[in-house]
Amino acid sequence: MSRADLASQTCSIARSIAQVGDEWSLMILRELFLGTRRFDDFLLYTGMSSHLLSKRLRKLETRGVIKREPYAYRPMRHEYRLTGMGRDLWPVIVALKQWGDRWLVDGATPVQIRHKGCGHVTIPEMTCSQCGEAMSATDARARLSEPFENERTSLVRST
Repeated sequence: MSRADLASQTCSIARSIAQVGDEWSLMILRELFLGTRRFDDFLLYTGMSSHLLSKRLRKLETRGVIKREPYAYRPMRHEYRLTGMGRDLWPVIVALKQWGDRWLVDGATPVQIRHKGCGHVTIPEMTCSQCGEAMSATDARARLSEPFENERTSLVRST
């Protein structure tokens, strides 16, 4: 299977990876959540080439994750903002941050998250939507849909 095949898979994780799963798209998302909006600032804070940044911004816009809005008209200049679909990626970015803080950072955490409501630095947690209890991987069990199970089985048979 190629990377291009991910978007047509039944699995929502595979489809999500096809949309935003490359490292540069994730870096752009990081910057958007940190408040970066303008092309030159993305270049500065990510170290990407302008060609690569243009391609990734176009891809994220085409897929509905971000939108371009003009902020100057002479010359025409745009800034980038997250759509609802893009804002829904916040837990993904926070999970990557927390994993990196735990396993890859020596010393102080590079970014702290402050809850606007109470003003305290926090570590967001995943909780059960039904009972409100905190959840980790050991507290969950996956149940596969029939189409996904069939797709997985056909991949095993084809190897």
